[in-house]
Amino acid sequence: MENRRVVITGMGAITPIGNSVEEFWEGIKNGKCGIDEITHFDVSNYKVKLAAEVKNFNVEEHFDRKAAKRLDRFSHFAIVSARELMKDSGIDTEKTDMTRFGVAVSTGIGGLETIENNKELLEEKGPDRVSPMFIPMSIVNMASGNISIEIGAKGESFGMVTACASATHTIGECYRIIKHGYQDLMIAGGTEASITPIGISGFMNIKALSTSTDKTRASIPFDKERDGFVMGEGAGLILLEEYEHAKKRNAKIYAEIVGYGATSDAYHITSPSPDGEGGARAMINAINDAKIRPEDIDYINTHGTSTPLNEKFETIAIKKALGEEIAKKVMVSSTKGNTGHLLRRSRWSRSNCRNKSYTR
Repeated sequence: MENRRVVITGMGAITPIGNSVEEFWEGIKNGKCGIDEITHFDVSNYKVKLAAEVKNFNVEEHFDRKAAKRLDRFSHFAIVSARELMKDSGIDTEKTDMTRFGVAVSTGIGGLETIENNKELLEEKGPDRVSPMFIPMSIVNMASGNISIEIGAKGESFGMVTACASATHTIGECYRIIKHGYQDLMIAGGTEASITPIGISGFMNIKALSTSTDKTRASIPFDKERDGFVMGEGAGLILLEEYEHAKKRNAKIYAEIVGYGATSDAYHITSPSPDGEGGARAMINAINDAKIRPEDIDYINTHGTSTPLNEKFETIAIKKALGEEIAKKVMVSSTKGNTGHLLRRSRWSRSNCRNKSYTR
C-alpha cells in the first residue's frame, strides 16, 4: 500500500465572524465574537436567545434565483466556500485529471430548514405542495454533489455524518484516501445551517445549549461557569493534495497532515467516556501514525464546546494521551468562544482530541 505525503493547498470559509478565510482569521486573532441574538426566527417563547449566525450573506450575490431556491442554506455555504478554496488553490481544472479529484463535505444534520419548511407545507396544504426538490435539497451528501458538479470533480464524492466530529472525520478519511493512492486531490471539510426553530428546540430540550443572554459569556469553553454550547452555522473547507502533485504545479502549501486517528468509546449517545479513553486513544493513534512523540506536540485545538462534561473529560483524555507533565506544557484552546458550535466541527491542529484526531 502506498504511503504518499498529503498537504493542504487551499482554503475556504463562511463563518459567524467572517465570510472568507482572511476575515475569519482576522476575527480569530482579534478575539471577535460572532454570537448575538437570534434573528432567523422569533425566539420570544424560547429559553435560548443567542446563536452565532452567519451575517451579511446575501444568497443572490452568489447564485441566480433558480439555483438559490434549489439549494438549502447548508449547501449555499459549502459551495461559496468551495469557490474561495478553488481560487485560493490556483488549481487549473483544464490541466488537472479531474477523475483523480474528489469532494467530501460533511454535515451533522443537513437541510434542516428545508425539512421544516416542507413539513409545514405538508400539514397546511397537503402532500402535493411538498417541493419536488425536497429530497435533493435536504440529504447530507448534496453539498459534496453540487460542488462536484460545479467544478467538474469526477473522483469520490460523499458526505460523512458523525455528529460533531463529521468534518474532522472527513478530513482524516480524505487524508487516507490520498495517502494510499486512491485520489490526488480532495476537497474536505464541513458545512452546517441548523439555527432553525426545531434545531434550537431539540438541542435546548436536551439541555445542551447555554441559556445565557450575555453574548460575551454564553460560549466560554473551559470556564468554570460554562453552562452549554451556542449554536453556530457556516462552512470550512480545505483542499488536500498529494505532495508531489502540489510541488509539480508550484502550489502554495499551508501545512502537511502527517497522522490521523479515529476511535469510538462505545459509552453514551452524547457524553464522552468519563475516563477519556476513547479520545485519548484517538490522539495516541494519530501520534503513532505520524511517527512523532507526545513532546513534539505544542498546541491542541480542542472540541471545547462549553458544556460541563465535555471539557472535563477532554482534559482527562489529553492528560492520558500525552502524560501529565507534557500535558501541562501544551497550549490548549477552542474557537467556539468566537464562532459558537457549528456542529460539524472543521478544524485542523497538531493533535485534535475527541475521538477524531490528526496531526500536521
